[in-house]
Amino acid sequence: MQKRGKKKETRLLATTESILVDFLLAKMGGMSRTSIKSLLAHRQVQINGHIETKYNFLLKKGDEVIITTSLANTELIHPKLKIIYEDNDLIVVEKKEGLLTVATTPESRETTVFSILKRYVTKIQSHNKIFVVHRLDRETSGLLVFAKSKEIQEFMRNNWAKIVINRTYIALLEGEIAKEKDTVISWLTENTKTTRVYSSFSDNGGKKSITHYKKLMSNRSFSLVELTLETGRTNQIRVQMAAIGNAVVGDRKYGSGISPIMDRLALHAYILDFIHPRTKEKLQFKLTIPKSFTKIFGKELK
Repeated sequence: MQKRGKKKETRLLATTESILVDFLLAKMGGMSRTSIKSLLAHRQVQINGHIETKYNFLLKKGDEVIITTSLANTELIHPKLKIIYEDNDLIVVEKKEGLLTVATTPESRETTVFSILKRYVTKIQSHNKIFVVHRLDRETSGLLVFAKSKEIQEFMRNNWAKIVINRTYIALLEGEIAKEKDTVISWLTENTKTTRVYSSFSDNGGKKSITHYKKLMSNRSFSLVELTLETGRTNQIRVQMAAIGNAVVGDRKYGSGISPIMDRLALHAYILDFIHPRTKEKLQFKLTIPKSFTKIFGKELK
Protein backbone atom coordinates (compact mmCIF):
# COMPACT_ATOMS: atom_id res chain seq x y z
CA MET A 1 0.00 0.00 0.00
CA GLN A 2 1.40 3.40 -0.93
CA LYS A 3 0.22 6.77 0.33
CA ARG A 4 0.88 10.25 -0.87
CA GLY A 5 0.12 13.35 1.12
CA LYS A 6 0.87 17.03 1.37
CA LYS A 7 4.42 18.14 0.68
CA LYS A 8 6.75 19.68 3.24
CA GLU A 9 9.83 21.70 2.29
CA THR A 10 12.92 22.03 4.45
CA ARG A 11 15.32 24.82 3.39
CA LEU A 12 18.97 24.75 4.44
CA LEU A 13 21.96 26.95 3.67
CA ALA A 14 25.48 25.62 3.22
CA THR A 15 27.88 27.71 5.29
CA THR A 16 31.02 25.83 4.21
CA GLU A 17 32.09 23.61 1.33
CA SER A 18 30.99 20.01 1.95
CA ILE A 19 29.80 16.75 0.34
CA LEU A 20 26.00 16.69 0.01
CA VAL A 21 25.40 13.42 1.88
CA ASP A 22 27.57 14.55 4.80
CA PHE A 23 25.76 17.90 4.90
CA LEU A 24 22.34 16.20 4.99
CA LEU A 25 23.43 13.67 7.63
CA ALA A 26 24.48 16.57 9.85
CA LYS A 27 21.37 18.67 9.22
CA MET A 28 18.49 16.19 8.92
CA GLY A 29 17.92 15.26 12.53
CA GLY A 30 19.46 11.81 12.76
CA MET A 31 18.36 10.39 9.41
CA SER A 32 20.39 7.36 8.30
CA ARG A 33 22.67 7.34 5.27
CA THR A 34 20.24 4.92 3.58
CA SER A 35 17.31 7.31 4.17
CA ILE A 36 19.32 10.24 2.81
CA LYS A 37 20.15 8.29 -0.35
CA SER A 38 16.49 7.38 -0.72
CA LEU A 39 15.59 11.10 -0.70
CA LEU A 40 18.14 11.67 -3.45
CA ALA A 41 16.97 8.67 -5.48
CA HIS A 42 13.39 9.92 -5.35
CA ARG A 43 14.46 13.38 -6.59
CA GLN A 44 13.47 15.07 -3.34
CA VAL A 45 16.59 17.24 -2.98
CA GLN A 46 17.23 20.50 -4.84
CA ILE A 47 20.40 22.60 -4.94
CA ASN A 48 19.77 26.24 -5.90
CA GLY A 49 16.49 25.23 -7.55
CA HIS A 50 17.85 22.24 -9.51
CA ILE A 51 17.12 18.61 -8.57
CA GLU A 52 20.25 16.76 -7.45
CA THR A 53 20.52 12.96 -7.11
CA LYS A 54 24.27 12.48 -6.59
CA TYR A 55 25.14 11.78 -2.97
CA ASN A 56 28.74 13.00 -3.51
CA PHE A 57 27.72 16.36 -5.03
CA LEU A 58 30.09 19.09 -3.77
CA LEU A 59 28.22 21.91 -2.04
CA LYS A 60 29.72 25.39 -2.06
CA LYS A 61 29.34 28.02 0.60
CA GLY A 62 26.03 29.84 0.09
CA ASP A 63 24.27 26.99 -1.79
CA GLU A 64 20.60 26.62 -0.87
CA VAL A 65 19.44 23.04 -0.26
CA ILE A 66 15.72 22.25 -0.36
CA ILE A 67 14.42 18.86 0.83
CA THR A 68 10.86 17.94 -0.14
CA THR A 69 9.14 15.27 1.92
CA SER A 70 5.58 13.96 2.18
CA LEU A 71 3.62 14.16 5.40
CA ALA A 72 2.37 10.70 4.40
CA ASN A 73 5.36 8.99 2.84
CA THR A 74 5.27 6.73 -0.18
CA GLU A 75 6.13 3.33 1.20
CA LEU A 76 5.80 -0.38 0.63
CA ILE A 77 3.84 -2.23 3.27
CA HIS A 78 3.68 -6.01 2.86
CA PRO A 79 3.82 -8.80 5.48
CA LYS A 80 6.40 -10.80 3.52
CA LEU A 81 8.54 -8.08 1.94
CA LYS A 82 10.48 -5.09 3.26
CA ILE A 83 12.59 -2.57 1.33
CA ILE A 84 15.87 -1.96 3.16
CA TYR A 85 17.67 0.11 0.50
CA GLU A 86 16.64 2.01 -2.63
CA ASP A 87 18.34 4.41 -5.03
CA ASN A 88 18.05 5.36 -8.71
CA ASP A 89 19.46 2.00 -9.84
CA LEU A 90 18.66 -0.62 -7.22
CA ILE A 91 16.21 -1.93 -4.66
CA VAL A 92 17.44 -4.28 -1.91
CA VAL A 93 14.72 -6.16 -0.03
CA GLU A 94 14.27 -8.62 2.80
CA LYS A 95 12.03 -11.49 1.69
CA LYS A 96 10.17 -13.75 4.09
CA GLU A 97 9.84 -17.47 3.51
CA GLY A 98 6.87 -18.63 1.41
CA LEU A 99 7.19 -15.95 -1.26
CA LEU A 100 8.49 -16.68 -4.77
CA THR A 101 11.07 -14.31 -6.24
CA VAL A 102 9.44 -14.39 -9.68
CA ALA A 103 6.62 -16.38 -11.30
CA THR A 104 7.59 -19.79 -12.68
CA THR A 105 5.31 -19.48 -15.73
CA PRO A 106 4.27 -16.43 -17.79
CA GLU A 107 0.57 -17.04 -17.15
CA SER A 108 0.93 -17.34 -13.37
CA ARG A 109 -0.97 -14.82 -11.28
CA GLU A 110 0.73 -15.74 -8.02
CA THR A 111 2.00 -12.87 -5.90
CA THR A 112 5.80 -12.72 -6.07
CA VAL A 113 8.56 -10.35 -4.96
CA PHE A 114 8.72 -9.16 -8.57
CA SER A 115 4.99 -8.44 -8.82
CA ILE A 116 4.96 -6.58 -5.47
CA LEU A 117 7.91 -4.39 -6.46
CA LYS A 118 6.49 -3.79 -9.94
CA ARG A 119 3.31 -2.37 -8.39
CA TYR A 120 5.40 -0.30 -5.97
CA VAL A 121 7.64 1.37 -8.58
CA THR A 122 4.79 2.05 -11.04
CA LYS A 123 2.79 3.72 -8.26
CA ILE A 124 5.62 6.24 -7.97
CA GLN A 125 5.97 6.76 -11.74
CA SER A 126 3.88 4.83 -14.28
CA HIS A 127 6.84 4.28 -16.61
CA ASN A 128 9.10 2.77 -13.92
CA LYS A 129 10.26 -0.83 -14.33
CA ILE A 130 11.89 -3.51 -12.20
CA PHE A 131 14.33 -6.28 -13.21
CA VAL A 132 15.39 -9.49 -11.46
CA VAL A 133 19.12 -9.72 -10.65
CA HIS A 134 19.19 -13.02 -8.69
CA ARG A 135 16.71 -15.28 -6.90
CA LEU A 136 16.00 -17.07 -3.66
CA ASP A 137 13.99 -20.28 -3.38
CA ARG A 138 10.40 -19.84 -2.22
CA GLU A 139 11.11 -21.15 1.28
CA THR A 140 14.44 -19.34 1.71
CA SER A 141 14.26 -15.97 3.46
CA GLY A 142 16.64 -13.04 3.29
CA LEU A 143 18.34 -10.51 1.04
CA LEU A 144 17.50 -9.95 -2.62
CA VAL A 145 18.60 -7.30 -5.13
CA PHE A 146 16.53 -5.91 -8.01
CA ALA A 147 17.58 -3.47 -10.72
CA LYS A 148 15.58 -0.50 -12.02
CA SER A 149 16.92 -0.75 -15.57
CA LYS A 150 17.89 -3.44 -18.06
CA GLU A 151 21.37 -1.90 -18.21
CA ILE A 152 21.97 -2.34 -14.47
CA GLN A 153 20.41 -5.82 -14.48
CA GLU A 154 22.69 -7.03 -17.26
CA PHE A 155 25.79 -5.46 -15.71
CA MET A 156 25.12 -7.09 -12.34
CA ARG A 157 24.33 -10.48 -13.82
CA ASN A 158 27.37 -10.45 -16.11
CA ASN A 159 29.71 -9.28 -13.34
CA TRP A 160 28.09 -10.92 -10.30
CA ALA A 161 31.20 -12.89 -9.28
CA LYS A 162 33.33 -9.73 -9.47
CA ILE A 163 31.07 -7.25 -7.69
CA VAL A 164 29.76 -9.47 -4.87
CA ILE A 165 32.22 -9.28 -1.98
CA ASN A 166 30.36 -11.41 0.56
CA ARG A 167 27.29 -13.61 0.22
CA THR A 168 26.60 -15.44 3.47
CA TYR A 169 23.71 -17.61 4.63
CA ILE A 170 22.60 -18.99 7.97
CA ALA A 171 21.21 -22.52 8.05
CA LEU A 172 19.92 -24.89 10.69
CA LEU A 173 21.09 -28.39 9.78
CA GLU A 174 20.02 -31.85 10.89
CA GLY A 175 22.49 -33.58 13.17
CA GLU A 176 25.72 -32.42 14.77
CA ILE A 177 28.06 -31.40 11.96
CA ALA A 178 31.46 -33.06 12.34
CA LYS A 179 33.82 -30.13 11.79
CA GLU A 180 33.95 -26.66 13.32
CA LYS A 181 34.62 -25.23 9.88
CA ASP A 182 35.31 -26.63 6.43
CA THR A 183 35.04 -26.03 2.70
CA VAL A 184 32.76 -28.23 0.63
CA ILE A 185 33.77 -28.65 -3.02
CA SER A 186 31.60 -30.69 -5.35
CA TRP A 187 30.27 -30.76 -8.90
CA LEU A 188 26.54 -30.12 -9.32
CA THR A 189 24.32 -31.33 -12.15
CA GLU A 190 20.61 -30.66 -12.61
CA ASN A 191 17.91 -32.95 -13.94
CA THR A 192 15.78 -30.44 -15.83
CA LYS A 193 12.75 -32.75 -15.87
CA THR A 194 12.62 -33.12 -12.09
CA THR A 195 14.40 -29.80 -11.28
CA ARG A 196 16.49 -31.79 -8.83
CA VAL A 197 20.20 -31.07 -8.41
CA TYR A 198 22.79 -33.79 -7.72
CA SER A 199 26.23 -33.51 -6.12
CA SER A 200 29.41 -35.42 -6.94
CA PHE A 201 32.68 -35.10 -5.03
CA SER A 202 34.61 -35.94 -8.21
CA ASP A 203 34.55 -33.99 -11.46
CA ASN A 204 31.70 -35.47 -13.50
CA GLY A 205 31.39 -32.58 -15.93
CA GLY A 206 28.99 -30.68 -13.70
CA LYS A 207 29.42 -27.17 -12.31
CA LYS A 208 32.18 -26.86 -9.74
CA SER A 209 30.61 -25.49 -6.56
CA ILE A 210 32.37 -24.18 -3.45
CA THR A 211 30.82 -23.43 -0.06
CA HIS A 212 32.69 -22.44 3.11
CA TYR A 213 30.95 -23.11 6.42
CA LYS A 214 31.51 -22.39 10.11
CA LYS A 215 29.62 -23.98 12.99
CA LEU A 216 28.01 -21.44 15.31
CA MET A 217 26.08 -23.68 17.72
CA SER A 218 25.22 -27.36 17.88
CA ASN A 219 23.80 -30.20 19.93
CA ARG A 220 23.29 -33.87 19.16
CA SER A 221 20.30 -33.17 16.93
CA PHE A 222 21.00 -29.87 15.16
CA SER A 223 23.77 -27.52 14.01
CA LEU A 224 23.51 -23.81 13.31
CA VAL A 225 26.04 -22.86 10.63
CA GLU A 226 27.17 -19.81 8.71
CA LEU A 227 27.80 -20.55 5.02
CA THR A 228 29.67 -18.31 2.60
CA LEU A 229 29.27 -18.96 -1.11
CA GLU A 230 32.28 -18.84 -3.39
CA THR A 231 30.03 -19.94 -6.26
CA GLY A 232 26.28 -19.48 -6.56
CA ARG A 233 24.70 -22.56 -8.14
CA THR A 234 21.05 -23.57 -8.04
CA ASN A 235 20.25 -25.20 -4.65
CA GLN A 236 23.99 -25.24 -3.88
CA ILE A 237 23.80 -25.07 -0.09
CA ARG A 238 20.85 -27.45 0.16
CA VAL A 239 22.45 -30.11 -2.04
CA GLN A 240 25.95 -29.90 -0.58
CA MET A 241 24.79 -30.00 3.05
CA ALA A 242 22.64 -33.04 2.29
CA ALA A 243 25.62 -34.65 0.56
CA ILE A 244 27.80 -34.41 3.70
CA GLY A 245 25.00 -35.89 5.82
CA ASN A 246 23.53 -32.73 7.35
CA ALA A 247 20.45 -31.73 5.36
CA VAL A 248 18.93 -28.30 5.94
CA VAL A 249 16.04 -28.61 8.39
CA GLY A 250 12.73 -28.65 6.54
CA ASP A 251 14.32 -29.49 3.17
CA ARG A 252 12.23 -32.52 2.22
CA LYS A 253 13.40 -32.26 -1.41
CA TYR A 254 16.96 -33.13 -0.40
CA GLY A 255 16.51 -35.59 2.43
CA SER A 256 15.32 -33.76 5.52
CA GLY A 257 12.63 -35.45 7.55
CA ILE A 258 9.48 -33.74 8.77
CA SER A 259 10.72 -31.04 11.12
CA PRO A 260 9.30 -31.11 14.66
CA ILE A 261 10.52 -27.57 15.36
CA MET A 262 9.49 -25.45 12.35
CA ASP A 263 7.33 -25.60 9.24
CA ARG A 264 9.78 -23.90 6.86
CA LEU A 265 13.13 -24.43 5.18
CA ALA A 266 15.74 -23.28 7.70
CA LEU A 267 17.86 -21.28 5.25
CA HIS A 268 18.33 -17.50 5.45
CA ALA A 269 20.28 -15.15 3.13
CA TYR A 270 22.00 -13.29 5.95
CA ILE A 271 24.72 -11.01 4.54
CA LEU A 272 25.16 -9.44 1.11
CA ASP A 273 28.01 -7.03 0.36
CA PHE A 274 28.59 -5.81 -3.18
CA ILE A 275 30.01 -2.97 -5.25
CA HIS A 276 27.36 -0.59 -6.57
CA PRO A 277 27.30 -0.98 -10.37
CA ARG A 278 27.23 2.76 -11.03
CA THR A 279 28.76 4.60 -8.08
CA LYS A 280 31.33 1.84 -7.26
CA GLU A 281 30.51 2.36 -3.58
CA LYS A 282 30.66 -0.71 -1.33
CA LEU A 283 27.16 -1.53 -0.08
CA GLN A 284 26.82 -3.78 2.98
CA PHE A 285 23.63 -5.43 4.22
CA LYS A 286 23.19 -7.74 7.21
CA LEU A 287 19.95 -9.12 8.64
CA THR A 288 19.19 -10.65 12.02
CA ILE A 289 19.18 -14.43 12.42
CA PRO A 290 15.61 -15.80 12.67
CA LYS A 291 14.81 -16.66 16.29
CA SER A 292 13.25 -19.92 15.14
CA PHE A 293 16.77 -21.03 14.11
CA THR A 294 18.28 -20.50 17.57
CA LYS A 295 15.49 -21.31 20.03
CA ILE A 296 16.21 -25.05 19.74
CA PHE A 297 19.52 -24.37 21.53
CA GLY A 298 17.85 -22.46 24.37
CA LYS A 299 20.04 -19.38 23.93
CA GLU A 300 20.59 -16.40 21.65
CA LEU A 301 23.62 -16.25 19.40
CA LYS A 302 26.08 -13.59 20.63
